[in-house]
Amino acid sequence: MTLINRVKSLPKGFVLGGATAAYQVEGNTKVDGKGKTMWDDYLKKQGRFSPDPASDFYNRYPEDLALSKKYGLNAIRVSIAWSRIFPDGYGEPNQKGVEYYHKLFKQCLDDGVEPYVTLHHFDTPKTLFDQGDWLNRKQIDYFVDYAKFCFKEFPEVTNWFTINELISLAQSQYIGGNFPPNHHFDVSSAIQAEHNELLAHARVVNLFKEMGCKGRIGLIHVIQPVYPIVDTPENRHAAALQDAFINRFLLDGTFLGEYSDETMSLINEILEKNDAHLNIQDGDMEILKKASTQNDFFGLNYYQNQYVRAYDGESGNTFNGTGDKGTSSFRFHGVCETVKNPDIPTTDWDWNIYPEGLYDVLTRIHREYKNCKTIYITENGIGMKEHIADDAPDDFIYDDDKRIDYVDQHLQAILKARDEGVDVNGYFIWSLQDQFSWANGYNKRYGLFYVNFDNQKRYVKKSALWFKELSDTMK
Repeated sequence: MTLINRVKSLPKGFVLGGATAAYQVEGNTKVDGKGKTMWDDYLKKQGRFSPDPASDFYNRYPEDLALSKKYGLNAIRVSIAWSRIFPDGYGEPNQKGVEYYHKLFKQCLDDGVEPYVTLHHFDTPKTLFDQGDWLNRKQIDYFVDYAKFCFKEFPEVTNWFTINELISLAQSQYIGGNFPPNHHFDVSSAIQAEHNELLAHARVVNLFKEMGCKGRIGLIHVIQPVYPIVDTPENRHAAALQDAFINRFLLDGTFLGEYSDETMSLINEILEKNDAHLNIQDGDMEILKKASTQNDFFGLNYYQNQYVRAYDGESGNTFNGTGDKGTSSFRFHGVCETVKNPDIPTTDWDWNIYPEGLYDVLTRIHREYKNCKTIYITENGIGMKEHIADDAPDDFIYDDDKRIDYVDQHLQAILKARDEGVDVNGYFIWSLQDQFSWANGYNKRYGLFYVNFDNQKRYVKKSALWFKELSDTMK
C-alpha cells in the first residue's frame, strides 16, 4: 500500500533532508571542553527542563545518519556549536570540539547525506552573551573570526549558512521575552540586533568569497506572511507594519543591500510609536550592498502565517510553551494585534496551518528580490504530542498521519511555485529526530524518528516511510 497522496513525485536532483540544531540535539553540554552558551545557566535557573541529554546526537549521530540514509534522505542540516570550537567565542580553538565536527561531517559524507552547516543557531557563547550578544558590535568581529576558522578547518563542508532565523532570535530575546535575556517589547534592541546580525552575515559572505572558498553560502530567514483579518485600510496598514518588522527589513538587507524607502517609512513609524531608535554606522550599508549579490542560496524556514488587525493599545504577549491550545496572544503597540482566523486550523501551540502562505512567500521573494538565487526550504514541520510506551517492540511504527498530511500540503505548495518559475530545489523537514525545544522542553515532537528521551531509543514514524517513498520517485 502506498502512502503517496497529493505529491506524486519529486524532481530529479531535489534535496530532501532532515534538520537539526546543535543545542537541540547534541546534549553533552559539559563534555570535551565545550563552553557555556546563553542557555545553560538560564535553563538551570528556570528549572523546567534541561538540554541534557537532548537526543544525544553527540554520541548517536552514526545511528541517526544511518536512519537518514535508510529512509531516503540525501541531506541533513546541522549546526556547529560555536562554544564547542571556541568555549568563550574567541581565543584558542578547542581541539576536541574540532575533531567531533570532522567526524560528524565524514560520517555524513560516507553515508551520502550531504551536510548543510549553520554557524550560529540561537546559541551564542555565554561570555559573548554577557557582553551584549548581537547588540555589541564587537561580537560581529568575533563571529567573522570564528567563520574564517571554520572555512579553513572544514573544507569538506561545501554548503554553509551563516545565521539561522535572525528575526526569531531578535524577537524572542527583545520582543516576546521567551529567550534570554527575556526583555519585552524593547524595540530598539530588537531592530538593532536584526541590523547587526545582517551585518555579521554580510561580512562573512564577503569573507567567504574573498578567501575563494569552494562551495556555497547563504543565510536562513523564517518568513511569516502577514494578512489583515478583515480587509480594511487600517488592518492593511497594520499588516504592512508587521511585515516590515519581521520580514521585509531582513529581506531588504539581505538581497537589496539596503533598506528601501518604503520599508524604512514603515520601520520609522514603528520606532516613533515605541520611542525606539536604530543606529546604522558609516560603512554598514556598503558591506550589506557588497554581500547582497553574493549569496549563493537562501534558506527559507516556513511554519505559519499571521492574521492581524490594527492596534494602538499597550504591548503585551502570552507565549504558548505548553501546547495548551488557545493560550497565546500578541499585541504590539502602534503595529498590530494577531488574531485567530476561525477558518484556519491550528496546532496545539496555536500555530496556523496554512500551506498557501508558503506559496505566497516563495512567489513574493521571486518577484521582489531578484538577487535571491536557489531557495531551499530549510525548516518546515509540525510539532505534536506523541508517546510510545517504554516496552514497545523495536519494530513499532508510530502513526503520524497528521504530519504526513501537513508536509504533503507544503510540498505541494513548493512544487506549484517551482512550476511557476521559482528556483526552489530542496526541503528539510523540521526535524530529523525528536529534539529538545528551547521554550517547550521535550513535550513538542517534530521528528521523522521518535526518541525516547529516557533511554535514547529510536523508533520509526510513519512519516519516515512516506519520505522513503517520495525519495524513491527521484530515481
